[in-house]
Amino acid sequence: MTDRGYDPWRAAKSALTLVAVDPIGLGGVWLRAQAGPARDRWRAALAPALAPLPVRRIATDVSEEQLSGGLDLAATLAAGRPVRDKGLLAEPVLLVLPMAERASAQLAARLGMALDDDAAALVALDEGAATDEAAPSALADRLAFQIDLDGLRHVDALPFTVDAEAVSAARDRLPDVKVADDAMKDLTVIAVRLGVDSLRAPILALRTAKAACALAGRTDVSEEDLALSAQLVLAPRALVVPDEDVGDDDTPAPDTPEENSAETDDQRSQDIPSEILLDAVKSALPPDVLDRLSHASTRANQSGAGHGASRRSAQRGRPLPSRRGRLDGRSRIDLTATLRAAAPWQPLRRQETPNAAQRVLVRGDDIRLRRREDRTDRLLVFAVDASGSTALARLAEAKGAVEILLANAYAKRDHVALIAFRGDTAETLLPPTRSLTRAKRCLSGLPGGGATPLAAGLQAALEQTETARRRGMSPSLILLTDGRANIALDGTADRSKAGEDAQRLGRVHAANGTSSIVIDASRRPQAPARDLAASLDAEYLPLPRADARGLSAAVTSAMSRSA
Repeated sequence: MTDRGYDPWRAAKSALTLVAVDPIGLGGVWLRAQAGPARDRWRAALAPALAPLPVRRIATDVSEEQLSGGLDLAATLAAGRPVRDKGLLAEPVLLVLPMAERASAQLAARLGMALDDDAAALVALDEGAATDEAAPSALADRLAFQIDLDGLRHVDALPFTVDAEAVSAARDRLPDVKVADDAMKDLTVIAVRLGVDSLRAPILALRTAKAACALAGRTDVSEEDLALSAQLVLAPRALVVPDEDVGDDDTPAPDTPEENSAETDDQRSQDIPSEILLDAVKSALPPDVLDRLSHASTRANQSGAGHGASRRSAQRGRPLPSRRGRLDGRSRIDLTATLRAAAPWQPLRRQETPNAAQRVLVRGDDIRLRRREDRTDRLLVFAVDASGSTALARLAEAKGAVEILLANAYAKRDHVALIAFRGDTAETLLPPTRSLTRAKRCLSGLPGGGATPLAAGLQAALEQTETARRRGMSPSLILLTDGRANIALDGTADRSKAGEDAQRLGRVHAANGTSSIVIDASRRPQAPARDLAASLDAEYLPLPRADARGLSAAVTSAMSRSA
């Protein structure tokens, strides 16, 4: 079970079997896979393996009443008294959440509470198409197993079943399983060496080892059980590829006195389990681990629900819980929620209105209005300083970053515009677009050099953001400059006035509420760019040696934090 080579289907089967042994203790599984035979075969084995624990499917718009229980409207109206309905979390249950990458922060928090209270286990089915579309990290952190089946051929995902008798025997044996005192220490050390900063990871790994031990028919956790748990729980969370030699090389070895030899041997023997676990983790790292690790920080901040600003609407978008309100001719009434609010008061109201017969008496305080949340498209306006001796390098970086952002624009609903300023003017080289072909054509052959009309660049960016806002978009500004303006807005070569014009326009952007990022393109971080970021109320990113991909990653990460 710990031989070398990463097999995602074997990991998926092992995760399902171990969750069947201890579903509540292990939390569940985060399964990243597109719809297809592999995911269907894994799900087909889920319910039989978990029996008798019920398996319930929920949607990303599941309500609090469905989870925790609420008023049973039909029974209440029939009985004439409040009748409450049990929610899905009334008893231990395994919840299956399709399209987990679209889960809101509110749903993630509610399910996280249920997992912390041992009220449920969860299978989060992540169907994100892009690398930065993923289930909320608050959920993934609470699930023992993180399995990625993307790219797995259906011929490599053969149907399987879980041995129900072995699982049942393992469940009975689990309370008697014992683990060595230093096992938790070994798992924690491995987690640290892998860059895993969650305290839940080694705890879930230890529970996995105990479940594996019980499944093997033993009551004492072995090194093989610990190695398997490290492979399944810690390896997918790795943010650092561990070095072979992690000893304290900087500390000189002391002279070997006789009295310390026994202690040294004992210490060396205690290090052996950690090295065995580390070797097991390395064998379980996927072949594309370096590419996966490069996206880890970005994916942790994404919700997969679009990046534009949210806006309330009664007509379109994701449904939100209804709220009490008054009908104004524009809002739509939520009839079911209104009846739920009115139902408990019917006996009292019928006493006050004897001839009401069987009518439902609804008052103004009972009115509940429908709400929906829609996300606008986002426009990323790149304003690039094309002046000076570094213009060619800066423009090359901007071109590459725009092309990388455009590659995922469809999935993220982002538009991109590019403004270059040099000499005494600013020019909009690329109007808002999602077309990668058009972007490449407009970006080719750009000249560079000359003075720095920073105020003109900010003025052109202001026109773009205001136009985008009138069209219902959410504009954001990415300004790449060293901040050293020397051409004023009226075209005169006055460094002092140029700086004042840039600061003034920066404050206008901030007053309009435009989210901004200032990328300091100077060789060393300088005060002018930092001061400009302050006037824009923007995030300041000193990236003197960033390439196009690094620039794109920094911008994406910063924008996700400000969203």
